[in-house]
Amino acid sequence: MPQNSAGQPKQPENWTESQVSSWLRTVGVKEQYVKKLHEEDVNGPVLLTLTKDYLREEIGMKSGPALLLINKRDELIKGPDTTPGQQKTLSVPKSEKGIKKNKQKSSQCLPGGNEAHPVDIVETDQGVLGEKQTGQEHSVCVLTSKEDCKPRPFDKEGSDFTYVKHRVLEPESGVFDLINPCHEYKSFATAALLDRVRLQAKFAKEVLKFGTGCMNMRSNGTIHFGVMDSRDDAGYTHGQIIGVPVKEKDMYVDALDHIERSFTLSDSEHVRQCIRPPRFIEVIDRTSSEKSYVIEVDIVPSVSIVNGRVYSVCLPNFKEEANKVQFEKGTIYRRVGSKSETVIDKDQSDFYHRVRDRDAQRKEAEHGQSFRTPDICQDLGRKLTMLVTSGKKFIEKDKWYILVTNKFKPEDLCSIEWLLKMNIFCVFDFDPDSNKSGLCSSFLQHHVANLHFMQNYKIPNDMTIGEFESHLHLFEQTSWIFCNGRTDYKGNESHCDEMTWTKTKLTLLKESVSLICKQILPKGTFQVLFLLTSPVEKPLLHTFYEFFTDMEGHDDIICISESEEYFLKWQSYAEGLCEAKDVGSFSVVGMKMSHIDGTLQQIQPITSRASKLLPTVVKGQCVLETREEERMYSLEILSIYHCDETSDEFIKAEKANIERQFYHGGRVAWLNLWLAERRDVGEVIERDAYCDISKLLSDTLKQNTDQSSVISFNIFHHPGSGGSTVARQLLWKNRKDLRCAVVNPSYPASVVTQHAVQLREYEENDFQKCLPVLLLIEDSDKEYLDELRNELEVAMHTKRVHQGSLCFILLSCKRSHDPEKKCKESPLQNVSVTHKLSDEEKRKFAGKRQILEKQYEPEFILTFVLMSEEFNDQKISEYVEQFVKHLLQGIDRKSAVTLLILYVAFLNTYVQNSFISQSHCEALLTLTIHMDRFRRHAFERALNEQAKLVFIHIRDEKTHIETIRIIHPLVAKEILQQLLGDQKSQSSLAMDLLHEKALFEHRFGKEEYLGFLRALFFRRYRISKGDETDSFFSPLIEHVCKTENPEKAIALLTEAHQRFQRDAFFAQQLARLHYTYEKFEEAKDWAEKAAKKMPNNSYILHTKGQVYKKWFNAKCKLIEKVPKTAQNTEDAVDTALKAMECFKQCEKAAVKDPGTMNASGYYAEVEVGCSLLKLMSSLEVFSNAHNGHSEYMKYLVTEYIPEEVRVPWERLHDRFKNLHKTMQEALEWISEELSYFQTDIGADEEDTIDGPEMKINNPLAWMGKKSSEYGKYFSDASLITAMKQYQSNPDSMTPFMKRMVICHLGGGNITTILSKLTDQKQKERDAVATLETILTLYPRNPLKAKLDQRDLVNYIITHLALKCLSPQSPKVAALKDLRTLSEQFPTEKRGCFPSAHFLLTLLFWPEDNDTDHYRETKYGIVQTAVEHLKRSYGIKMKDIPPRKRRIYTHFFLTNGSGLGKIVHKSKVETITKKLSVSEKRMKYSGEAWKMPEIARILKCVSGWTEDGTVYLEGPKKKKFTILPLCSVPSGNENITFYLGFTFAGPVAYNITVTE
Repeated sequence: MPQNSAGQPKQPENWTESQVSSWLRTVGVKEQYVKKLHEEDVNGPVLLTLTKDYLREEIGMKSGPALLLINKRDELIKGPDTTPGQQKTLSVPKSEKGIKKNKQKSSQCLPGGNEAHPVDIVETDQGVLGEKQTGQEHSVCVLTSKEDCKPRPFDKEGSDFTYVKHRVLEPESGVFDLINPCHEYKSFATAALLDRVRLQAKFAKEVLKFGTGCMNMRSNGTIHFGVMDSRDDAGYTHGQIIGVPVKEKDMYVDALDHIERSFTLSDSEHVRQCIRPPRFIEVIDRTSSEKSYVIEVDIVPSVSIVNGRVYSVCLPNFKEEANKVQFEKGTIYRRVGSKSETVIDKDQSDFYHRVRDRDAQRKEAEHGQSFRTPDICQDLGRKLTMLVTSGKKFIEKDKWYILVTNKFKPEDLCSIEWLLKMNIFCVFDFDPDSNKSGLCSSFLQHHVANLHFMQNYKIPNDMTIGEFESHLHLFEQTSWIFCNGRTDYKGNESHCDEMTWTKTKLTLLKESVSLICKQILPKGTFQVLFLLTSPVEKPLLHTFYEFFTDMEGHDDIICISESEEYFLKWQSYAEGLCEAKDVGSFSVVGMKMSHIDGTLQQIQPITSRASKLLPTVVKGQCVLETREEERMYSLEILSIYHCDETSDEFIKAEKANIERQFYHGGRVAWLNLWLAERRDVGEVIERDAYCDISKLLSDTLKQNTDQSSVISFNIFHHPGSGGSTVARQLLWKNRKDLRCAVVNPSYPASVVTQHAVQLREYEENDFQKCLPVLLLIEDSDKEYLDELRNELEVAMHTKRVHQGSLCFILLSCKRSHDPEKKCKESPLQNVSVTHKLSDEEKRKFAGKRQILEKQYEPEFILTFVLMSEEFNDQKISEYVEQFVKHLLQGIDRKSAVTLLILYVAFLNTYVQNSFISQSHCEALLTLTIHMDRFRRHAFERALNEQAKLVFIHIRDEKTHIETIRIIHPLVAKEILQQLLGDQKSQSSLAMDLLHEKALFEHRFGKEEYLGFLRALFFRRYRISKGDETDSFFSPLIEHVCKTENPEKAIALLTEAHQRFQRDAFFAQQLARLHYTYEKFEEAKDWAEKAAKKMPNNSYILHTKGQVYKKWFNAKCKLIEKVPKTAQNTEDAVDTALKAMECFKQCEKAAVKDPGTMNASGYYAEVEVGCSLLKLMSSLEVFSNAHNGHSEYMKYLVTEYIPEEVRVPWERLHDRFKNLHKTMQEALEWISEELSYFQTDIGADEEDTIDGPEMKINNPLAWMGKKSSEYGKYFSDASLITAMKQYQSNPDSMTPFMKRMVICHLGGGNITTILSKLTDQKQKERDAVATLETILTLYPRNPLKAKLDQRDLVNYIITHLALKCLSPQSPKVAALKDLRTLSEQFPTEKRGCFPSAHFLLTLLFWPEDNDTDHYRETKYGIVQTAVEHLKRSYGIKMKDIPPRKRRIYTHFFLTNGSGLGKIVHKSKVETITKKLSVSEKRMKYSGEAWKMPEIARILKCVSGWTEDGTVYLEGPKKKKFTILPLCSVPSGNENITFYLGFTFAGPVAYNITVTE
């Protein structure tokens, strides 16, 4: 208020700029104009000359505010000069004079009082200001009541408390009785206008100085800001309430973050507990529309906190010359009278000496307070808030809550909004009517819940924790556990009395609570809320006891009871478990449910349960109900206004942390994209790959041509290059036009499909017309994607969605070490994200890096720096090396935290996507988190600075459990190298990790942690999985073998075998490792141990066979250069035969296992057999030119035994006699397998622990080679000689010999014969000659020869192959002759081979010129054969998903006749290669079938669909079902299609509805 030194009000012409600003505020001028006028140096003289035009043109004011200011200024000029002592006699109605009787009034000339209409301010009974206008037009004085008023009740929230402007608080006071607070006032008028940093420094300085003084004197206290102190505020009354403007409350709250830098660590915890957060009490001022507040901070130095301590503070001070906050040296303050004064050096000794006296006084005062005022009203709102938030500003979004409750009152059910917005993990409900009329019923109106009983929480012996969680959907939907019956349930689950409950259900309760607290939810991730809404019974008390004991205390337990009566019983019971003060500390008693609802909603991160909106096909929007969203739990659904429900307060408090987490190396969150879109933070860079994938998607959506119902795009990315960000940006930008969701691949494809279909059709009128659904699948293998695609296509087919309608877009995001190669393979389907930046990207990254480096230290944005440097090997290597070197300087290498860093780095280096749960970390650091509930980041405080820089915290999206990993794999690798140095090897570190009991035996997240440990020892690198190389062992084991020695690797695996309870797979791995280093005896022992543990596991039996196979090879190598005799080969031969026996066992186990497709035993048996035959043929007795080969053949196929081998091989003769037969059976099995599927052996097992050692990359080529070898060893030594003899004398070859020669030439089975049509290495002319030669080896009249069924099949298929290669060949038999020959197949069709049935479908497929009768006869033969084919196919498939074994099409039906009516698949492929359509995608692609070349070759057959089934037009007697290999039109339609022939029967391609 402008006054002169004598207390005289200054004339306006004498006002300074600040005084003009003060007057402007009082007349209601907006703050933006006040600041502008202050900047323009508008003082008193200038004010008097202001014009309306100046205000509008120069200041930018609108007409209204400008007119107001000019009028107020003119009224001010006209008004008389009035001294503070003058009193205006105002006209007051008689009715009000009584009210004002005996009231003292004073008037002041206020720049900004209502000059035109002086206001008489009177206090009504309610304390509200009444205003009466007088007739004195020119007065500028406001008559203001100077009555005393009481301060806000001490240490109360004061949300309903207000002050009236100009009232006067009692004078500042000093220490009195320690309980009644001392008071200190600060006007803070100037400081309130400062910028954030300066304001916070000033505010914190005053609070901490005052607070330290109070704490050191053990006195309660309150410091008030916005209350005048006469020492500094001349012209105002001491204690007068004026208030200050508050732009952002969090500026004042956050100012107290200076505490941590102003005090020592231990002192800061005490100060946090004693200094309450600022309270903002609104000041009522009828003369102004601007809000102002008194800001108050309470100090409560409880003796339990401050006992024995003296607090020294380093006050923050903003230094203008340094332009930053600096901290003064530590000073001890005490309250002396109404001031906080420094304890000078000479008094400090005495001050310390009297600490005990002050503590005793405080303790006595607290005791006296408790005795005097037992019923003092607590600030329950603040208490509830602090309990639920654990001392934070907001309820944690990712925290789980367990609710324990009894019967709710009907009126309380209207106040559960706060509950509906919380993450309720489960509810222990003791109200049997809850599902009919209680809390459960109300909850189910808004959310999905799974209704359980306590007995459902008993884990079966054969189920893991993870399986149990999935089984009950614990983390997807709330579990509602009825603990004492359920009246609406028809099963036997009735309500019982307390005694019966204790006898029958207490054990179930113990198991349920123990399971949740000890195995499912780690400590600190959840809170238990006891809601006592009706009289408390014993079962509820038992529940408290179980939680209290299993949670090891009450830290995360809260009790809420409106009724003190209900609480008393609870209290008396609880006090038997913990101290009375503790029971009170976690109990909130006396708050109505409506008050609880209102209080907690204010601190929830979301403003309301805002409905999510989805786009619709008609360009509208529909509401996605929460219940429906929760039912689709395998999808994270992206809504149109995603994240909009987030409260502004939460964003203000957390947006900096959200952005920092992302640039520190965390995965991009929707909040990052939302904040960037709103421009609350900087933009998230869009890489070029985003534009590429957007264009592919856009082009696909624009296509009008028929397309598959499901299409796929793939983003392949270098690790750490931002691939996930690109994928999520695509979803974010398309969320308003498509329905978008992220798939959780931990759920089966069938479940995801069910939910995806629900999402597509949700709230749409016609399922034929829906928006496509864009599904993101991250870090998932190819098999899962294929299965998901297949399931979605089947679902659309089943629903009969119109052919050509795009329904789903699968977006796969997967790491790869060569993304560009993947992109090149399929440029219209794949996009690559690499470390290499384009010029445009370099510009973007450079600009963003400059911005970030201004905000953060380089260490905090390391991952972004690495990306901006393109991960240039040399440069980045040096950068990371220097970063880690600098980071580790001075680190305590023996500390537990350093060990934790080392372990995490070790796992991150070798195991992709590995982490350690925070719960495990706390166990390692021996953090027994029994701290009080107001702990803030207890785990973070335990970490050193190095750990804080390199650790990134990740929350599991499903369980919300927090985990830890290193910010980047390169950093992890470098940390590992530098921390280990030359002092410690990686094998010894791995050994330490195995023996780290705190980690190995920790119960929470145990399955995941042990899974990472197993991967550390087991998981091999696979190029197909995105790794740089293929490896035979895990990278760790290979590293130890290479850089240390194999013995260390063996010792490591041996110890792991022990730690994992002699796990069979560790024994299997040890067997592999031993035979790799030719330690065959040990390898055999380990293989036998593994087989003993798992005798029916085909992969372990295969490893056992591999031991003998490798041993055999090693023994052969030893005798390689010496003449071979029966004596010196006996050991090797015996070993080979043992290997073959093991592989036989492997085959039997694989056949019996309904869920495996392990064919490796057959391949290995053939390989060992060929090697054995090669060794035998090199023996002197079998290799001499005279009769060696004859002896060799006689020995193998007859009972003859040469004398040279009779005794040495005495034990082996019987097994040799069956050798040719067992090898032939194995080859036939492989041939049949390839005829069905033609998939790479082991392709699906390559990433499993127990996968096969061998992998056949080209099974067709392998089959041809081994069949030829097999035939060579059992036929004449010289094929040329044998053929010449045969041509001159056909009787010179026995039937067996002919069969072996045929096998040698490649005609031994259907696979090798048909491979002649696709063998690119063999010229077509040579293939024709070979096939013709093969045919000459069969009898000239095969009808009379009565060929064996196998020979008959091979003979017929050879003719078909020759016809395909050389239609004019004279050797090709007529179709009618082959049909006649096929009549020799067994009449009992069950005795026919699948290959025979397959040939019948080809030979007897009707032709256009057939008579009706003959056509019907042919259809009968074909349909019978197809029935048997389908039956055989079903047996072959077992329980294996179709996606893992795709049926193989051999031939297609053409427009030709005779044998020319079929064409081999290879002919079709030569045409489709122009489109780069692979065989695997042919059945999905409509493009290939629309080519005119295809239409000229293939015959288009007619049929119809009926309920989704395809039928062939033709047969009259019986419908002919055709298996579709493409989408089927919905409804019953007439169709055309191309026909293919497979071992599962005829199949349909390119199904088209006829017009």
